Amino acid sequence: MQWIEQRARAILETVPDYVWDGESLPVPVEDIVDSVFGLHVVDVDDLTSAPGCPPLEEGQVLSGLLLADRREIWCNASEGVQWPPRRRFTIAHELGHWVLHAPGQDSLFCRRATVAPEDSASKNGKDKRPPLPPAEEEANAFAAELLIPAHLLRYHYRNTTRDFQELCAMFGASQAAMGRRLRAVI
Repeated sequence: MQWIEQRARAILETVPDYVWDGESLPVPVEDIVDSVFGLHVVDVDDLTSAPGCPPLEEGQVLSGLLLADRREIWCNASEGVQWPPRRRFTIAHELGHWVLHAPGQDSLFCRRATVAPEDSASKNGKDKRPPLPPAEEEANAFAAELLIPAHLLRYHYRNTTRDFQELCAMFGASQAAMGRRLRAVI
């Protein structure tokens, strides 16, 4: 996944200063999506209303989707209100699909377990979810580097109290995303 993280870093390096200065946190993912890629983020109550939405199984929820032909990222509105860090990750994840997988795609649909895998596995280690498809793992890796750039995480980890909640707030990240990122980077 190193090449994917390098791709995300390269994108962050090209973001104009008027969008992001390369240091301020949290990384303004929605501004990057809009200003750099010309994609529009739409919060939607019912993502199953999207053109071409596949049927969902009982209890399955869509967190986000990329409608490449319309240049739109749709986010689950109720998740966004309840969990703003998840919304940020969903936007970054869908941008990952745009950058890595969009050519030839009309739309990509991401279920909650795809962008927030900690929700789909029980806490005691039982009922493990099956492995994610490679494209979903790649979009997750892209999103993690975009939202929690390794160099900034290392810097703030070394130069702050190392308080986990403080790091989550600083980067606008969920505890699960921050925990995974700390394990991967530190």
